[in-house]
Amino acid sequence: MSENTTSPIVIDVRDLCKTYRLYDKPSDRLRESLGLTRHPRSREHHALSNVSFSIHKGESIGIIGTNGSGKSTILKIITGVLAKTSGELFVDGRISALLELGAGFNMEYTGIENVYLNGTMMGFSEEEIDKRLPEILEFADIGDFATQPVKTYSSGMFVRLAFAVAINIDPEILIVDEALSVGDVFFQMKCFHKFEEFKQQGKTILFVSHDLSSIAKYCDRVILLNKGVKLSEGNPKDMINMYKKLMVGQLDTETLENVSEKSTLTTTEGAPDSWRSHFTINEQVIDYGQRQAEIVDFAIVDQYGNFGNMLQKGQPFSVKVRLVFHEDVKDPIFTFTIKDPKGTDITGTNTMYERVETGLCKKGEQRIVTYSQNLDLQGGDYLISLGCTGYQGDEFVVYHRLYDLVSISVISDKNTVGFYDMNTRITVEKGF
Repeated sequence: MSENTTSPIVIDVRDLCKTYRLYDKPSDRLRESLGLTRHPRSREHHALSNVSFSIHKGESIGIIGTNGSGKSTILKIITGVLAKTSGELFVDGRISALLELGAGFNMEYTGIENVYLNGTMMGFSEEEIDKRLPEILEFADIGDFATQPVKTYSSGMFVRLAFAVAINIDPEILIVDEALSVGDVFFQMKCFHKFEEFKQQGKTILFVSHDLSSIAKYCDRVILLNKGVKLSEGNPKDMINMYKKLMVGQLDTETLENVSEKSTLTTTEGAPDSWRSHFTINEQVIDYGQRQAEIVDFAIVDQYGNFGNMLQKGQPFSVKVRLVFHEDVKDPIFTFTIKDPKGTDITGTNTMYERVETGLCKKGEQRIVTYSQNLDLQGGDYLISLGCTGYQGDEFVVYHRLYDLVSISVISDKNTVGFYDMNTRITVEKGF
């Protein structure tokens, strides 16, 4: 579902600001509060600066950004845990929130006592909580620990109970911070299944996570924050690509009006003798990097040695990449990734993972990198991304990346469950 402007707005944030006053030492705070100093002893820290967005009923919205970007702060303001400094906030609907681990729980109370505490805080009567208690405890699946103080819980048990309370009090708006990352894979699967149920019921979800695969899978729209400022919002794929550029300092924040940035790699057929002249380059390819090394050509080669992007499932194929080095680069890392059309990384590898030594590549030299593998992906369309990265001292550097460069179509006469075929051999024998 994309943003549905016909549905009512349930969360409206306008020019929201949150400012903290920071002091070098406690005595400065005291002296300033008592008026014992002529000059301010504090400095302002803007956790949020004029952030605006609207969320419509039934949308699943993700918020992503680097650490310290204001993601958790904005959730706390929406849920009433924090007070805003300025701006306007409108919320229409019963909110259930799962923020950082421990929020809203008394560590001395038992699990069941905390269920009643949280339910009461959300406006439920004791009788209403009585009716929901069996379902909450069943979802949490913490056994006899429900009658023990929560201070004895592991982080996994804690979040199971907190999430069980949050989703079983019939919220109209569910707000979830990073807390689910501490649960095991089975519990996470149960939680995301509940997300799907909520979406089908037309409920609204606001979701903060560093798990980009979950953001891509479950969110209709994504908001990108950085240092308290909203950089952009849009579909998950575009925002995730922008976030990846932001992480390596390659996002030009002055040109964010155009979310889908054009590549500097030509999208025409190219020179007749180039490999890429055989392929149609994605017009929305994301192209960035410091250019100490540059990808200048590429090819997809089928099992017969022919160029083309129509590939047969179960057969070998290769991706070839030609790079030129504009500066000396020591131990570059060459990367190759396959994504689905939503932007989810399906598979991929690089020379570091494969323990391939790349050595010193001198200015003016070229390298041809060939990735060879069997094609076990299910039939369908996918996107190829290429890159060259490395380290300068302890600093990670992107020399050149081409995200979603070209598509491949996998032709299959047998698909199984999921993204790739395990080529399982099944035997059935008559028992005695």
